[in-house]
Amino acid sequence: MVTSSSETARSDKATRRQPVALALLRAMRPKQWAKNVFIFAGLFFDGKAFLPRQLLLSLAAFGIFCLVSGAVYLINDLADIDKDRMHPTKRHRPLASGALPVGVARSAAIAIMATMLPLALLIHVPLGLTTIAYAALMVAYSFWLKHVVIIDVMVIASGFVLRVLAGTLVVQVTRFSPWLYVCTTLLALFIALNRRRHELVLLADKANDHRSVLDDYSLEFIDSATSLVTATALVAYSLYTFSAPNVPANHAMMLTIPFVLYGVFRYLYLIHVRRLGGTPEDIVLGDRPLLLTVLCWAVVAGLVIYGPTLF
Repeated sequence: MVTSSSETARSDKATRRQPVALALLRAMRPKQWAKNVFIFAGLFFDGKAFLPRQLLLSLAAFGIFCLVSGAVYLINDLADIDKDRMHPTKRHRPLASGALPVGVARSAAIAIMATMLPLALLIHVPLGLTTIAYAALMVAYSFWLKHVVIIDVMVIASGFVLRVLAGTLVVQVTRFSPWLYVCTTLLALFIALNRRRHELVLLADKANDHRSVLDDYSLEFIDSATSLVTATALVAYSLYTFSAPNVPANHAMMLTIPFVLYGVFRYLYLIHVRRLGGTPEDIVLGDRPLLLTVLCWAVVAGLVIYGPTLF
């Protein structure tokens, strides 16, 4: 159904009438805080999910990263406010639509960073240093690195790896496999490349007006890079399942490979056939087969890692 200009105008006015507090929360994109679940990788894969102290530390790290990443989204939207107003969907964001005053967003971002970064250092120094590194990298991405071809998607992947690193440091892992850092990097590259693909398809000839780096990409290049990353990720995860020191010697972790294969193929199907895209959390949470696959993988992986101690 085509939306008329009058309906669009009414939608924009309704957005602008939202309370400032609600607009601020929306601008911090709480739905995208789901990415911070990667912090629990260290807790989960090191077999410490049932240790109260480590669980509390991981929850604290998760909360800090949620707020810091929310502040980063505010900074990113402040930097892109003019371009977001020309985007077909991003123009509805609180800053671009006018629902959130620029001064409020700027003050909130500064206050969150000034509070959360020292708190992270106070809780655990390595966690604090990793959080500072994440914040600095993402701010650099917002103002500069996202305009550099290839580097932009590598920085996004680095953000996921830093989340995993923060989680491993705060629980002081002893059996966490380096293969999982490789798998995280490749998975994040896979997501970032497909996000760029969606932007190219969605914006078409106006892609450069919104994000100049898109002019340096092409669908052919992104599809080739995605194929390379996908194949490498599947091989890396398969190697992890039977060679990592923290998995059972009976190679039972290999039972999770089919779920990973289907999940990757399903994601590609949604991107290329169903023409979906945008944020990965919308794709995963909005597609029941993919969400069920993720849950099944988590259950089977949990039984493999914790089963010997539970039964």
